[in-house]
Amino acid sequence: MKPIRLLVDSFADADQFNSQMQNARDLVSRLDPERFHVTMFLCGEPHRSLAERPGTRFIRLGQRGQTLRILPEFVFGRHSILFYVKGSPASKIYLGLRRTWHDRRVVIASIESQSDLQKDETVKDEQIRSWKKTVLRSDVFFSNSSCVRASLKKHYGLESEVIPTGVDTQFFTPEWDRPPNARPRVLFVGSLRRFKGPQLLVDAASRLPHADFVIVGKGPLESELRAGIQRRRLSNCELAGGRYGSELRDIYRKADVFLFPSHWEGSPKVILEAASSGLPVLARCDYEPETVEHGRTGYLGGSEHELMGYLDTLLANAELRRTMGRASRVLSGRFDWNLITPQWERVFLREASKLGLGS
Repeated sequence: MKPIRLLVDSFADADQFNSQMQNARDLVSRLDPERFHVTMFLCGEPHRSLAERPGTRFIRLGQRGQTLRILPEFVFGRHSILFYVKGSPASKIYLGLRRTWHDRRVVIASIESQSDLQKDETVKDEQIRSWKKTVLRSDVFFSNSSCVRASLKKHYGLESEVIPTGVDTQFFTPEWDRPPNARPRVLFVGSLRRFKGPQLLVDAASRLPHADFVIVGKGPLESELRAGIQRRRLSNCELAGGRYGSELRDIYRKADVFLFPSHWEGSPKVILEAASSGLPVLARCDYEPETVEHGRTGYLGGSEHELMGYLDTLLANAELRRTMGRASRVLSGRFDWNLITPQWERVFLREASKLGLGS
């Protein structure tokens, strides 16, 4: 059979660290090249996993005028499926007009956050309007958790299937035999935005001088966090900035507890990375993360106060941290990309068959 042609609305650049772009990259690199020909966009150098994948085509874009290059590919490209559509100007034009020429190609959206986007204070009203006019005009919807599926149904009446976010368990691995830290180390990884809760680690560092706290990420809250650390003269709380790839993997390996206090999420990529690295995870139960099993791989708290109580429990018991960390590692195996990718392949084959393609 001829390969099914996918246009993936994402960038293949090696230096793109947006979590959605990383998810697209991780998935595409594992798709069977004999069954799927993939086109992606590119500004710089492609990630090695994509550059080495047969049947992958890159459309090079400049820093300016990208819409004029992307839109013709949407309209005239040879693909049968447009996947991972984003809220871009090109998507808005294409999805607003495609029904006027009876475009039979399938547009598939992957929803990776809850649909009440106004809860993210960094998302502007115009971005929400654009999201409604692009992503929500797709033909088929997939959510990355049951909570995201329920949110999409509640706010927009749209049905979706669930395919979880994946993790590379061969890359994010524990270092079980490393020497124990002299002081337990608590780690946060994520965008530095208020709803994600990195400020809670600063508060915890002030209350728990016998532990070390590491905050990895960039974002609008960075200066406020730094000022808080300096004002309280905390020597046990570090702002580590953005860290990616093997550098981030090593930071996970050196930690003892992963604390992610965010109260509004889809299915956080960082929780899976931490679990795959053998860490017990503390998270909020607000978005019902399926990647944490309460009391077995970590704890889910309904409030910051409850999370801090669980943190005290873990910091006081090294054996409990090890036991939960090993259970976390086992749980992460259920979300390995090599198990998630075939689910997407079946979706692409199913949708292509509706167009009379594939076998």
